[in-house]
Amino acid sequence: MSVVVPRFTRAGALSMLLLWLVLAVATGPYTVRLGEVVRAGPEVQLPVGAESAQVARLLNPSGVAEPLPLAVVWVPRQEGERITPGQELAAREVTARFAGPSLVPVLAEESRALIVVVPAGPVDLRDRLQAVREAASSVGGTTVHLAGPAAAQVDLDEAFAKTDGTLLAVALGGVLVILLLVYRSVLMPLLVIAGALLALAAACAVLYALARSGVLPIDGQTQGIVFVLVVGASTDYALLLTARHREELTWQPDAAAAMAAACRATAPPVLASAGIIACAMMTLTLSDLPSERALGPAVAIAMACCTAVSLSFLPALLVLCGPRTLRPSGGRGTRGARTATSRRSAHRPRRVWVGCLLLLAGGASCAGLLAPSGVPLHQALPPAAPSVAGHEVLTRHFPAGVSSPLTVLAPPASALDVHAQVAATPGVAASSVTRSGTEGKALILATLKDTPDSAGARATVARLRASLAGTGTLVGGQSAQHADLQEASLRGQRLITPLVLIVVLVLLIMLLRCVLLPLLLVVAAGASLFTAFGAAALVLRLVTGNSVTEPAVMLFSFVFLVALGVDYNIFLVHRIRTEALRHGTAAGVRTGLQTTSGVISAAGIILAATFAALTLMPLLYLAQIGCIVAIGVLIDTLLVRLFLVPALIRDLDHRTWWPTLLPGDRPRTGSGPAAGPGPLTRALLDSARTRIEDSPGEKGSVLPEPTRTAVQALPRAASEEPPQ
Repeated sequence: MSVVVPRFTRAGALSMLLLWLVLAVATGPYTVRLGEVVRAGPEVQLPVGAESAQVARLLNPSGVAEPLPLAVVWVPRQEGERITPGQELAAREVTARFAGPSLVPVLAEESRALIVVVPAGPVDLRDRLQAVREAASSVGGTTVHLAGPAAAQVDLDEAFAKTDGTLLAVALGGVLVILLLVYRSVLMPLLVIAGALLALAAACAVLYALARSGVLPIDGQTQGIVFVLVVGASTDYALLLTARHREELTWQPDAAAAMAAACRATAPPVLASAGIIACAMMTLTLSDLPSERALGPAVAIAMACCTAVSLSFLPALLVLCGPRTLRPSGGRGTRGARTATSRRSAHRPRRVWVGCLLLLAGGASCAGLLAPSGVPLHQALPPAAPSVAGHEVLTRHFPAGVSSPLTVLAPPASALDVHAQVAATPGVAASSVTRSGTEGKALILATLKDTPDSAGARATVARLRASLAGTGTLVGGQSAQHADLQEASLRGQRLITPLVLIVVLVLLIMLLRCVLLPLLLVVAAGASLFTAFGAAALVLRLVTGNSVTEPAVMLFSFVFLVALGVDYNIFLVHRIRTEALRHGTAAGVRTGLQTTSGVISAAGIILAATFAALTLMPLLYLAQIGCIVAIGVLIDTLLVRLFLVPALIRDLDHRTWWPTLLPGDRPRTGSGPAAGPGPLTRALLDSARTRIEDSPGEKGSVLPEPTRTAVQALPRAASEEPPQ
């Protein structure tokens, strides 16, 4: 892939920088304003053909958002006491004031709690809950708890509202610390972070416009993922560009020419990386769930902004700041570590990749512990949330599903029979039947024993639908909606998973122009994925006590890890292929590791740190995504890319590029074996190479420029051991 880049003269760089500064002023406020159009809560958006969606349309033909159920629970202040008749009367009078006389509080069987379920919102939901709490608190001698979907929604909104700034601050803080260690200077990390913030501002401006117009709905989950991905990806691309720029400066002192050469070398892998991530995420648009469909375009927009900033703003900024901005980040210790890694992969490559596969297999054996059976919202919220305490009080005295009963629509002729079947279904605590004018259907309300969004409630819905199959009865309500959502998510996972692998494989074949190596990279990404699942399951069990998650978490983690796993291998393999075209595969592996291992390892650690910032989010689903992706990126960066892939390429040698044959790997013709340079020649060439690597490339060079250029290419090919 050849990319045409401009020569970054100082005048051109200044013009580019001014253009981006104007865009920064115009788009900067949208980083904060994006929260105005973000839907923080898990709004239920059902597939059109879902049974629960049909029930919702029949009960609400207008489609106007209906109020959410709010459970108001009174318990005596002194534990163990009972609700007195006076308190019951006072609660009834208070309920009549804020909900009307038709709703009457219900006394628990042991008389230790009162409950009433009232509609709330969806407009001004927080104010509505505050008014209900104040009115209900007037019942003397009792403590009021609010539970149910309305209370959980308010807690979720408040948690996200407090965390957006914290997430960005933690992500940028972690990146800054790592960049200070990498560059060992203050200015360069600030320039890189400035580019990341600029890319984030541009992405937020586009997403704000799309969300405001209703084209692309954005929720809190999408916003959090976009924030960390933009910061991480922009920083990674900046590391690659600056490392290549530093390398080019050793051969030519002109900063503008060195930057043009660095951009020409960096643009292909950066564009391929961003393209693979964007294309992989766009497969989510095939999902039946709107929340999953929105994430794909949002990430694609974010990656486009990262690429544009990394290949235009940052090069212009570095040219204007001058070469002194780039302080060398690697000493002899770093070079020694890279050389040791290269030698291990070269001398015993088969042992290296077999050992890596055994390690990955050991971690993957625990992947089954990560169970996508679903997490109820009260468990996903922060433990200190008021709705969580309200849910615990409610479930101690009443059936857990009292705030959100199932709605069953049955034909009038069989209403009594259906009601009897509903009441006899395991998991149903109580039921009642009323006549409804909805297309002549009878409405049956069923209170479940389990929490409406729990696995037990979904199992009850499945049993009920199986027993009522063929009767023309429809089962809806919150529990049925969650069951339909999980089924749609699993259906999308079965469709999207193989499609992502196919898309990534095709793009790799187009980039590397071979077949075998892309297959190996996809397999390696899959191996690191399952290892990440296993390691994350163990971590989640140690931290939270269980490793239960949502199907959507598994799907998002799969797409991200496959795309990002291949992403880092692109940077390595692209450099290996570039060197192999000139000097052969063996020399390409050695040079590729020596020149990219440090910068790619730093980039992987940075991206892992940014995704780890998601673990601070108040919603458990996002914390789980951050944990899985961070662990997966570290596994891929420090094990797969550093040892497994180089060892495989070195072991396969020229067969790596099947069905093509690189010029450097072409077999020599002749009657005898190819004669390599003798020991003395190899020693002289190695000495010349060392002098070039250690000497400055500017005025202080000890070798003339033509000699440096000629000798630079010789040692890599000539110092190779002759083939046996």
